[in-house]
Amino acid sequence: MSSVTPHKILMICSGNICRSPLAECVLRHHAAQRGVKDRLHIDSAGIGDWHCGETPDPRARAVARKHGVVMTGSARQVTKHDLAHFDLLICMDETHRAHLRSMGADESKVRMLLEFDPDARETDVPDPYYGGDEGFETVFRMVDAACQRLLDHVLNGTVGQT
Repeated sequence: MSSVTPHKILMICSGNICRSPLAECVLRHHAAQRGVKDRLHIDSAGIGDWHCGETPDPRARAVARKHGVVMTGSARQVTKHDLAHFDLLICMDETHRAHLRSMGADESKVRMLLEFDPDARETDVPDPYYGGDEGFETVFRMVDAACQRLLDHVLNGTVGQT
């Protein structure tokens, strides 16, 4: 058991069945591969309650499985408790950031996932829910690259210095 207090990261999207659970599981996967999973507590939530209790979207699970990432969990809505409990609140798009602001989130904790990928051409991770499998593949690639860089920043103590 590690004596280091885990860094607590919450991934946030709209309904918590596509982007944020994918980011949660991808980040957890990379942390396990690097042997540092005990240094992180990673979770995900949605700004809405539409899918609470549901498992991740089957297309998200399929693309994750294709890339060797196991997706587990069930959807939940972000709470006021989350705002205080987590060290980082990682949003998939600007509507999520605005929602957290309206809930009173500490601005220093709220970040956009793609901020961590210097090669990203966009600021928002697009929602693949209403599209086909190719959208989930695109989102996986974006999330994977950004999560690897996010993990670098967390492990190096440079989260505030993207």
